[in-house]
Amino acid sequence: MQTQRCEWCGDDSLYVKYHDEEWGKPVHDDRVMFEFLLLENAQAGLSWITILRKRENYRKAFARFDPKKVAKFTEKDVERLMNDAGIVRNRLKITAAIRNAQLFLDIQKEFGSFSAYLWGFLPDGKPVVNHHKSWKDIPPTSELSDRISADMRKRGFKFFGSTICYAHLQATGLVDDHIESCPCKRYNG
Repeated sequence: MQTQRCEWCGDDSLYVKYHDEEWGKPVHDDRVMFEFLLLENAQAGLSWITILRKRENYRKAFARFDPKKVAKFTEKDVERLMNDAGIVRNRLKITAAIRNAQLFLDIQKEFGSFSAYLWGFLPDGKPVVNHHKSWKDIPPTSELSDRISADMRKRGFKFFGSTICYAHLQATGLVDDHIESCPCKRYNG
């Protein structure tokens, strides 16, 4: 089989770097988990490349993705963010990011870490490795994303339906959806 990178990243250098260095790599660091949670929420209804291009602006606007700081944001912060042209200025997404930060901290208290909570949904705490031949074969959701999304929505999380959840699982390496020919695939065969 000829080695070929996942087609979805195309040849945009930012997308290729993200694909090669981050996407599908297992994450256990809660701050990184929170970063992807916040960015995936912002992405709802938009393309991921749009959010990737604004990532550094989000880092500055949202306290370097520190969930403790974001959880304390006030209405004054919401107004500041609504005036920040470097991010997606959607009031519902901004207020959801703040509320989700508060709920993220609740999960940390309950499970010891958000990572432990999320990885706890996986059999033996090991990533799900799918074996797709083409990116077109990759589903937008799974039974796992349905379960996690339902639990998180029950806890009050916003902008975290099954599709966003599945994208989060892919980004943080709980699901390896690199195509079989991709050099980033963890387990070929």
